[in-house]
Amino acid sequence: MAEDVVQETRSSEAGEAPGPEESADDPRPVAPSPGWFGWRRRHPRASRGVSVGTSVLAVVLVGLALLLPNRLDRTTYFSFLRLPVEAILLAVVLLALPPKPRRFVAIGSGLFLGLFTVLKLTDMGFYQFLARPFDLVFDWILLNDATDFLRESFGRSGQLLVVTGVIVLLVAVLALSTWAVIRLATVVDRHRTVAVPTTLVLGTAWVACFTLGVQSGGSPFASKGNSEVLANRVEYVRNGLGDAKVFQKQAAADAFADTPPDQLLTGLRGKDVLFTFVESYGRVALDDPAMAPEMDATLAEGTSRLEAAGFDSRSGWLKSPVAGAGSWLAHSTFLSGLWIKNQQRYLSLTTGDRATLTSYFQKTGAWRTVGIVPGVRKNWPEGKYFGLDHIYDSTHLGYQGPYFSWSPVPDQFSMEAFQRLEHGKKNRDPIMAEIILASSHNPWSPIPRTIDWDDLGDGTVFNQIKKEGTNPTEVWKSRERVRTEYRKAVQYSVDSLTQWLERYGDENTVLVFLGDHQPVPTVTGGSANRDVPITIVAKDPKVLDRISDWGWTDGLKPAGNAPQWGMDKFRDRFMTAYAK
Repeated sequence: MAEDVVQETRSSEAGEAPGPEESADDPRPVAPSPGWFGWRRRHPRASRGVSVGTSVLAVVLVGLALLLPNRLDRTTYFSFLRLPVEAILLAVVLLALPPKPRRFVAIGSGLFLGLFTVLKLTDMGFYQFLARPFDLVFDWILLNDATDFLRESFGRSGQLLVVTGVIVLLVAVLALSTWAVIRLATVVDRHRTVAVPTTLVLGTAWVACFTLGVQSGGSPFASKGNSEVLANRVEYVRNGLGDAKVFQKQAAADAFADTPPDQLLTGLRGKDVLFTFVESYGRVALDDPAMAPEMDATLAEGTSRLEAAGFDSRSGWLKSPVAGAGSWLAHSTFLSGLWIKNQQRYLSLTTGDRATLTSYFQKTGAWRTVGIVPGVRKNWPEGKYFGLDHIYDSTHLGYQGPYFSWSPVPDQFSMEAFQRLEHGKKNRDPIMAEIILASSHNPWSPIPRTIDWDDLGDGTVFNQIKKEGTNPTEVWKSRERVRTEYRKAVQYSVDSLTQWLERYGDENTVLVFLGDHQPVPTVTGGSANRDVPITIVAKDPKVLDRISDWGWTDGLKPAGNAPQWGMDKFRDRFMTAYAK
């Protein structure tokens, strides 16, 4: 580096500026040039400092890009105190190439490093919200969903601000990484006499540290993390591209496909069956010491009220295919009996002929099948695939009140609308309803509160309740506040559901309610657990007698050691239990 400064200073004083493809050993004459519009010649000392500074900056940028983890919870001071093997390999390649190929390789390497850095930053976001990395095959559609979420939660100005910031960051990362690698390629070429032995020493040190298992903050000092991440991504892409054939084979196997309609779900004939999803109702709400006491009280009170009204309940655990978001993948897994882990599987499912739990109810002809989906605010063609005779989205529930961040309709109002539009009608057929509650959806601020059911009206009563609520921008400045508001939102959703059942349920009502997935890692603390509670409530004892061999816990709260099934296993177990 010192030689670089001396050479550049002499070149400046002589009116010469070595080009990026020139080396100290290049015998070709250097054309006179004032450099930087003559600034370097007029200010040699300052130009010397700028030259050293830009070289140091290039080293720092490349080092940060290579050492940056792809998870925010793993980004520590020690993350950047490691020796990346990729930097050593890049130096070897740049030193081995002649000038013109070296420049092309430097540009390509810089762009690749920038894209890889963007991928790691994207992973950070996905781990924060979905507890998994970005899927290069299936997740592109989720970027559009993310912008919709920003608009619905923080308004168009917030959406525009975030999207603009992301675009600026993307361009900056690509430009800076490319410049940094080009700059380093120039430096190592000018100082081969120093760069070659330095690279050899660093390579030897890497091998020694790797062999001895030297640690830096609990991680190997001799890092090869980027190579491992890249190898894993290649494997994920390969598996993803072949997943369609695997899924097609799985979807073709259906134990009930040839069962006559009059033999399906015979144990529930004459009953109103409600499959209700509670958004983000995950195991963390019941197990976390900071949330468990309040949630226990809510579930215990709900159990007592329902028992006083003549209802009994059983609860267990299901493992969701997703965490943090992706509710539709969990819903379709639960209803189809297939593991819907990505958007490709969802699209394949909803454009195929695989029967779902809800469509089997429709197939019998013994139920009117309806969907209460307050979170849907635009066309939802998949609704017909799920076998729903009629769908009530957010615009067809009669709600005239305000949004609560993402959630268009408070859960209590959604349940009252279901009563008014379907369940409360006289001389009707039995109903099978899929109800997707939305009030416990991220960002959990502001949150509605339960009011007297007779005061719900058209929902305008919630205008004042929203004004009294919290501001999501303020809430999300504190992880503890986020966790507290999440817990309150889940309590509100569960209360709305159990109060509705207590108020309107009868001996023919069967309620199945469950969480769709765990909340975001901000709430779970990064736990890999994907369990969600599930409960079946009924007044007719014969309904619960049919699942007595499941080993589920009495009441609305499943015991910690209650059975845990994959969410895709529920459909067949349920249909078997009620077909005896």
